[in-house]
Amino acid sequence: MKKITLFMILISALLIGCSKSGTDDNLKWETNLETALDKAKQENKAVLVNFTGSDWCIWCQRLSDEVFSKDDFENFANRNLILVKLDFPKNIEQTAETKMYNNKLAQKYNIQGFPTILLFNSKGDMVLQTGYQPGGAAEYVNHLKGYL
Repeated sequence: MKKITLFMILISALLIGCSKSGTDDNLKWETNLETALDKAKQENKAVLVNFTGSDWCIWCQRLSDEVFSKDDFENFANRNLILVKLDFPKNIEQTAETKMYNNKLAQKYNIQGFPTILLFNSKGDMVLQTGYQPGGAAEYVNHLKGYL
């Protein structure tokens, strides 16, 4: 009986621990850049745009797992950023309108690969184009701070 109870506790702890791992569900991601830029001006925040292939791009998934899902990034983002995710999935359905909008922005900003991160200041000027950076959330936040 004790072994079963201990086993159930361990399984529950494992499932709870994995529930946040690798997700950025606690962040509010917009899907419209123009709306985000307007909101950023009103709130005096920067805009981070994530061009991603969420369901197939290993570097996009690593960026999400190692940065966007971590408290360091979440705290920084909530205070300083409006987030925009423009997804280019292979197996997640999107409307034709969403695909066309995302493709239009990818062409406008000459996106050549994934992930590509664009950072706009509160005035709407692009100040950085980057991507995956090794080192985790704290390093990534410092990287972004250097351009704001």
